[in-house]
Formats: sequence, C-alpha cells, structure tokens
Amino acid sequence: MSYSSHDTERWAAEPPKRTGRTQFQRDRARVLHSSALRRLAAKTQVVQVGVSDFPRTRLTHSLECAQIGRELGAALGCDPDLVDAACLAHDLGHPPFGHNGEAALAALAADGGALACGGFEGNAQSLRLLTRLEPKVPGAGLNLTRATLDAALKYPFIGSGTGKYGAYASDAVVFDWIRLGAPAGRPCLEAQVMDWADDVAYSVHDIEDGLHAGLVTLKNLRDHSERAVVAQIALTSYCASSWDVSAAELETVFASFMELPCWQFGFDGGPASLAAVKNLTSELVGRFCQAAEEATLADPAGSPPDLRRYAADLIVPRRQLLECALLKAVAAHYVMTREGAAAQQAGERELIAELGVAIEHGAPSTLDPVFRPSWDAAASDEERRRVVVDQVASFTDTSAMVWHRRLC
Repeated sequence: MSYSSHDTERWAAEPPKRTGRTQFQRDRARVLHSSALRRLAAKTQVVQVGVSDFPRTRLTHSLECAQIGRELGAALGCDPDLVDAACLAHDLGHPPFGHNGEAALAALAADGGALACGGFEGNAQSLRLLTRLEPKVPGAGLNLTRATLDAALKYPFIGSGTGKYGAYASDAVVFDWIRLGAPAGRPCLEAQVMDWADDVAYSVHDIEDGLHAGLVTLKNLRDHSERAVVAQIALTSYCASSWDVSAAELETVFASFMELPCWQFGFDGGPASLAAVKNLTSELVGRFCQAAEEATLADPAGSPPDLRRYAADLIVPRRQLLECALLKAVAAHYVMTREGAAAQQAGERELIAELGVAIEHGAPSTLDPVFRPSWDAAASDEERRRVVVDQVASFTDTSAMVWHRRLC
C-alpha cells in the first residue's frame, strides 16, 4: 500500500514545484522553517525558560519527539518525513508558560470567561496555526497535505470548552476536509506514532531534566514510600480507566522497573554520572519504542512492514504504558509541584488573564499587524475575541511578560 493522491492533496492548489522532493518532504520543511516553530524556543516545557541553560523548551522537546517518531514510523512503514512533520507541529499551538498557560487561556476563552469564544485547546490551536494563521499560502496557513494534517490530529474531533479536542467549531470546514473518508474519531497510524513519541520524549526527558536540576533523586525513586506516592499520582492522573489498573500493580511495576540495569548508578553531576543519565534516556526510549514496534508488527490485523494511515493501529504493550505513566507521575510529583511552583503558576495565570483583557480593550492597535486584518474582518464579538486569543497564544514566555509590562 502506498500514499494516494487523496493523501497528498492540499487545501489550496499550488503551482508545480521543482522535482526531486516528495510532498511530505515539503511539508516537513514548511513546519521546520515556520515562525511558530521558532517561537517554541522560548516557551516553557516543564522548567521555566531562562532558569538555567539546561532545561528543555517546547522546541527541543518537539525536535526530540520528531526524532523518535520518525524512526518508529519508518520501522512500521509510515513515511518518515510525514511523521517527522507531524511531530514538529504537534505543540505549535501551545501558549506561553506550558500547560499552566493553556489552562489560564482556556478559562478566559470558555463560556463565562472574559474572552469567551468557544474555548481554547492547545491541539486545536495547533491545527488553526497550520491551516489558517501561519503565513505561507494566503488563507491556508502552511497548506500542508491532507495526510500530514491528519497525522497532527492527536484528538480527531471537534470540541469546545476546556476538554481535549483537535479542532474548534470555527475550523470545522477544514477539519472535515482533512478527515474526509477517515473513520470517525479514530486517529491515523501516523498520529498514533506521533502521540506515543510525544509521551516517550517528555516522560523520559523530564526525568533527565529533573535529575540535573536536583529535583528528582535516584534515592527517592528507590524508596518504597516515595514510590507509593508516585504510583497514586500515576493512577489518578496518567492512567486511562480502560487499563483497569490498581495502585498496588503500579507499585509492583515501579519496583521492577527500577531494577533495570540502566537505573543502577549514582548521580553527582560528574562526567561518569552524566554519561549514565544519557544511557538511561537512550535505554528507556529504545525500550518504549521497540516494544510498540514489535507489538504492532506482530499483530495479525496489519501487513507488516508496510503499515500506514488506517491499515493498522499502533499497539503499545500494557507494561510500557504503565512505566510511561509512572515517569510522568515522577515529574508531576517532584518537578511540577515543587516548592514555590504554585505561587509562580498563579502569577503566570494572572498575567495571561490581565494581558488578554488589556489587548481586547485596546484592539486593534494592541494587536500585532498580522492579526489586525482578522480583527477588522470579524463579524461578531466572539470572532474578535478569538483573534485576541490567537494573539495571546502566539506569545513566548518572554514576550508575554514584556507585553504585560507595557499594557498592564
């Protein structure tokens, strides 16, 4: 099976391009050279941008996600450039200050919020950037192929409010074009690879960042009582109800997980321990990806090694799902809820709220020139507020603080 003309179709017709490059290579290049991707360099991943030279940003996370997704996708038969482009694009719509900023902007944009316009969701905002806001082809954003846009849809349904969804109601026309002929609610295989690559990248690398920052210690991870706390967080926040897992099972998996040879080192910041941490991340990424690759290729539903689009689903073994959930819980417990984090996050949410209101009150003069035509063309207060939300979401951590000082 190969990718069809339906898969490589673009929303807006374009003149012929020079030969020698595939449509998906063009898609990857368009995302890679976009201003939205560059802005991710100054957007928080977990540890606030500027705290030190080491912590990852949304940009470094996206690059790592793309490397993981590209290799896993290629092993299954997906086009590697298509998966790479989707991985690079998956976080483009996230606002400043990480998930904390996303929660603040979602509250502003939800019904009853100061900028009520049908809600805000980072994944839906990413689609909006790719198909509308990022300047490449007028009226079509980056004008990527249908298959690449579909691969960027982690949540392939329209929503509103504060839940997880892949598109706003106002973007329903292009969403329906992307999903033409696709099974309702089912992400394509490339999107599933992107999603798993995202989980693997941030769960593993957040541990690396936490060790370097001194917020995560191997001593705590080997302590039974500490692991019990982490297991409970994983159960509450990172395990799907369909997994039918208990805290006791998670504790057992955690204990066994920590017995892997890659965890057997001490960390003191010296060269040997730094090398050991890099080996840890390499071993864990390999463990998670190899397990998914082997399980997917072994499944009789597909025809390995040529799987793509809707020929199969990615299969991640239960054991690796639980291990990944535990790593996420480690970061949540030791990094995201560290001392002083709550006060910092409250300040960030307040900044986002004040900034959004100030921009709306002063619009259109308070809008970047790129957003003013959309404000002028808006037919309702809701549409104008969506433009303000687009502006706030585009800010980096740094520019949000600069604009706040100027306007508030």
